Parts: sequence; C-alpha cells; structure tokens
Amino acid sequence: MKCPEPLRRGDVVGFVSTARFLPEPEIERAVKLVEALGFRVEVHPFCSKSVHQFGGSDSERATAFNQMLNRPDIKALFAVRGGYGTVRMIDGIDFSLLKRRPIWICGYSDLTILHGALSSRLGMMSLHCSMPVSFAALSEGVLEQTFDFLTGARVDLAFGPTDWDVPGRARGRLAGGNLSVLCSALGSPDFPDLRGAILFLEDVDEYYYHIDRMLRALLRSGSLDGVKGLVLGGLSLMKDHEIPFGQNGEEIVRELFSPLGIPLAFGFPAGHVSENRPLVLGAEVELISTAQGNALHYVDR
Repeated sequence: MKCPEPLRRGDVVGFVSTARFLPEPEIERAVKLVEALGFRVEVHPFCSKSVHQFGGSDSERATAFNQMLNRPDIKALFAVRGGYGTVRMIDGIDFSLLKRRPIWICGYSDLTILHGALSSRLGMMSLHCSMPVSFAALSEGVLEQTFDFLTGARVDLAFGPTDWDVPGRARGRLAGGNLSVLCSALGSPDFPDLRGAILFLEDVDEYYYHIDRMLRALLRSGSLDGVKGLVLGGLSLMKDHEIPFGQNGEEIVRELFSPLGIPLAFGFPAGHVSENRPLVLGAEVELISTAQGNALHYVDR
C-alpha cells in the first residue's frame, strides 16, 4: 500500500466538506486547536455553506475536494464532519490527482466509503480518525496523537480484555470503518478487498437487528472470505425494540464471526466515542488477543 508523505510542523492541513456543513464558529474552534499543535489550516469556504444539511451541492463538494487536492501546499485533508453525503459526491472526485500526489485523507464514519475507494482504486493508506466537528470533545491526548500519526508515528495500543474476545494472533492490512457505510458500498468499486485483512468495524445509532442484517449481508456475499482477524470499536447508542432482539451488538458480532476461526478483539477505543484513537487504514498490523487483553501492533512503521 502506498503511504502518503509524513507531515512536518508548519505544514498546511485542509478542511473540506464531503457531507454535512459545519458552522463557522465550530470551524474556527477546530482551526485554533490544530494551529496550537503547530500546523497551518486552509478552510474551503463550502465547509460552512448550507445546502439543506450538506456543505454545498454534490457537485460543489466534489469541486471543492478537487480544488484542495490541487493545492500543492496542502499535505493532509480532513472532512469537517460526517453524517451523510460522501457517497453522493464521490464519483466527482478526480482520483488521478491523488494518484499523482498522494496526501493523507482523514476522517471516519461517513468517510468510510472514501477510505474504501482509496484502498481499492489507488492502493493507498488513509487515516481513520476524528474530524474537526469533534476535535474539542476528544479525550485528552487523542488530537495530539492523531497529528503525531500524520507526522509518521505509529502507536501500538493495548485494550480489553472483554467477555466476547476470541484469543489468537493474526497479521494483515488494516481495513474497514463504519459498518453501515461499508455495507452500503457492497458491489461498488469502493468496497475494499478484505482478503488477508484485519477488519475494523464500528457503528452508531443502529438497531440490533440492523447490525445482524448488515453482518449477514457481508458474510453471505463472500466479502469476509479471507479476513484474518476482527477489531471491534464502539457500537454506540445502539437501540432495541419493545420486543427485545435478544442479543446486544457485541453478542451478535461474536456469534457471526466465531465460525470464521479468527481472533476477535472487542473494545478498541475508536468510532463514535470520545477516545476516538487514530488508525492507519492500509497499514500492516498484528492483532494479538489473549485472556489478559488485546493489542494492535503496527508492523510497517
């Protein structure tokens, strides 16, 4: 996988909208936080432009994204927030610009489809991380670690153990993101090749039966054939019906993944949680799950 060049303090980071807009006061607060870490920020004006819930029309957001890619001084590009909308503009992105000059594309949740496209279309790494909308609410040290990753750091992380883990050891490329968005990309050019991958999943505000249905769709489509291991992040704000589904999200995941005979590690601090740790998608990692706890090690530092 191609790895974009690491940033240095003083480099320019771009903010752009691929989905929802972000009000100017929130943008200004995020800019100050990034500048305090020693980076400069260039904000595309469409970030705060409201077309219904979107930061500009679909074509305007695609044009804005391409304009930022064309800026030779911008070394990393953050989507200002998720929600919904990246799939509506992704076909307007000029991926040849990234092929000629790979830069770090950063974000999570709705940006999962773009992470998949970078992997499948370009064989390029990207950063699964918090976006400017939530910079101020992150747990202490998470924003600093996010920008450390952009400068080339790779921080191993221990987490767990949980009652749902399945012990084992596996090595592969890190792939995945938001389960709902990943599942929506099935059959498209933007679904990543998961053969030999360590799969990371997270989700928010879903019914338990939705989690079950989406995972079964991935399994029955053959998309999970060859997956080497699973890392589960936050399943946040999950919902149930008056008549309970009978399993929580973690129990659903364990039941459906256990027959694959791969290590399963639950409780990774990433996703729609305040401790949303960065993950380099496309990087070679080793997953270790034991009764004492889990660990994710970066192999290609």
